[in-house]
Amino acid sequence: MSTDAPTGPLRVLVFGASLRTGSTNARLASLIARLVTDTGATADLAAMRDFQMPLYDGDAEAAEGLPSGALALRDRLERCDAFVISSPEYNASVPGVLKNAIDWVSRVQPQPFKSKHAMLVSASPSMVGGNRGLWALRVPLEHLGTRVYPDMFSLAKAHQGFTGDGVLADSGLQQRLAETVEAFLRLVEADVRYVCLQRRWYEFLGDRTEAPITQRAED
Repeated sequence: MSTDAPTGPLRVLVFGASLRTGSTNARLASLIARLVTDTGATADLAAMRDFQMPLYDGDAEAAEGLPSGALALRDRLERCDAFVISSPEYNASVPGVLKNAIDWVSRVQPQPFKSKHAMLVSASPSMVGGNRGLWALRVPLEHLGTRVYPDMFSLAKAHQGFTGDGVLADSGLQQRLAETVEAFLRLVEADVRYVCLQRRWYEFLGDRTEAPITQRAED
């Protein structure tokens, strides 16, 4: 086991990926931050409005560098051991504002999404929840090297889904969400504290590394 393994509670960035005031995804993010804290970890609760940035433009990047919102998100990611995104589903896919943020932050070197653990959740007024959007969201994150937790959570009919004190109205769903968060954090802790499994990945095409190789293994 590495002698420089992090100490102290796990740090988890949790943010809702909607700009709308009163978003159900902001409420879900807030609930997850509470569940994270209940496990003894530290939750850094953020909102999409904390990371304002223009549409990605390569010419603007070349002339002005990365916008302050992208750098702010980079800083929050670098300080965390894992992150949770509560994302709405727009037209069966990822909200443009979230994809834009991922595109900007992916330009940072070293690339901060790589090797982070992530859990994806969604709140949607739809009868089927926001699972289609979450499957779409996995694609760019996994492409960037994020270890996306297999068990995603989607709250259907979210406008009716919360009690006045911010928990889920369906006690069964509340229990499932709490158990999912706890299991996710156990995995993160095992990886962060007790690195004993060989990890393998392929570099994504935009990742510039010092070594002239495109495949690496980490022990």
